[in-house]
Amino acid sequence: MRAAGPLAPLRHRQFRLLWTGMSASLIGDGMLLVALAWYVYDQFGLPSAMSAVGVALSLPQVVTLLFGGVVSDRFEPRRVMLASDLVRGAVMAGVALLAITGTLTSLWTLLGLVAIYGAAAGFFGPAFDALVPRLVPEDDLVAANALDQFVRPACLQIFGPMLGGAAIAVAGAGWALAADAVTFAVSVACLLAMRRVVSADSFSGDEPESLWQEMREGIGYVRRHVWLWGTFLSATFTYLLFVGPTEVLLPYVVKTELAGSATALSLILTSGGLGAIAAALTVGWLGIPRKFITYMYGTWAVATLAVAGYGAATATWQLAIACVLVNGLEAAGTIAWATVKQRFVPAGMLGRVSSVDWFVSTALLPLSYALAAPVSSWIGVRETLLGAGLLGAAVTFGFLFLPGMRGPERAAYYRARHAYDPSVPRLVLAERFVRAAPSPIDQEEPVAA
Repeated sequence: MRAAGPLAPLRHRQFRLLWTGMSASLIGDGMLLVALAWYVYDQFGLPSAMSAVGVALSLPQVVTLLFGGVVSDRFEPRRVMLASDLVRGAVMAGVALLAITGTLTSLWTLLGLVAIYGAAAGFFGPAFDALVPRLVPEDDLVAANALDQFVRPACLQIFGPMLGGAAIAVAGAGWALAADAVTFAVSVACLLAMRRVVSADSFSGDEPESLWQEMREGIGYVRRHVWLWGTFLSATFTYLLFVGPTEVLLPYVVKTELAGSATALSLILTSGGLGAIAAALTVGWLGIPRKFITYMYGTWAVATLAVAGYGAATATWQLAIACVLVNGLEAAGTIAWATVKQRFVPAGMLGRVSSVDWFVSTALLPLSYALAAPVSSWIGVRETLLGAGLLGAAVTFGFLFLPGMRGPERAAYYRARHAYDPSVPRLVLAERFVRAAPSPIDQEEPVAA
């Protein structure tokens, strides 16, 4: 799948506005990564407190994800994102105010506010996934996904953590949280400036089905295609193994074992962002290989293996190298995954499929956060990170060998062979191969394979 150039989607005003608002919000999220972890460890000092915050953030998000997909397919995704941003911005402003005034001393209060934030976040991801294909033409999808993977690490892991670390050093974690709340206001302004985007159901004159019926249709569609449900399950178990240990124990290693500062943690996250940016630029220029499913699983497996580097590192620069590998390879695989979903899943089903993706993939995240502290107390912090990387890589790569998993790439290849025309240049022919691949809308996976 050849890319049109990494900046091509910015020709479209709607996407530019979405990109601008998302960039501002992601900078705030990057500040939140550092500020929230630092505030929790300053106030409570234990990995178990950070585990509880992770559970409170992720569990409500998992609960609302399926409804987020149905709502995104039924209503205008832009408005769904707008509502999510308004709620999260208000919550973060409240957390910041309590932190600045010194009244946020109860862990239960923090957990309650974070839970509301997580519930609102569950509607944002599926709506975003459903909106992008409606803003850019199909030829620009690879570039749009590459640009997304460029912006996310640049803002989430470079500018955000750098600004967060600086704000904490100068004024404290509360003001860093306040800056995060301001970025939601920027995102809201950009979404309001966008023109109305017609929902997928608006193209049909049929009476809309109930939310439960639409949700069942989305789940049924996923069940019929191995490459969808297999990838979702792969992410479920891989995230269970490494996300909790990474989010909970990496700040602990930096602060406690290596005696580092908030700036050191932000620099480690920044290095990971640089790795993801380099990967996004590379894929944006070169495109996605013909064996896109194999490529996707290969990059994800090596990225997960690199998590073991967090456990083996004895200096911050070694943590930075591991972070580069984890985030760079993760971004490369994610660009391929987003593009494959957008090209093989029908537009009217994309929000629901994405919500099932988010739901299944993150279903065990609360358990991952909850287990990180007790497991690390039982076998050790370093050993937990090493095991997370090794086991996670094995699980990820193992799912590639499910029967029918590589059905879409095989279907594209065989259809391309039949369509071969020696008079057409190879580059043009490659584009035809992808477009000629049968969409698995009404097709069982064995037929596609």
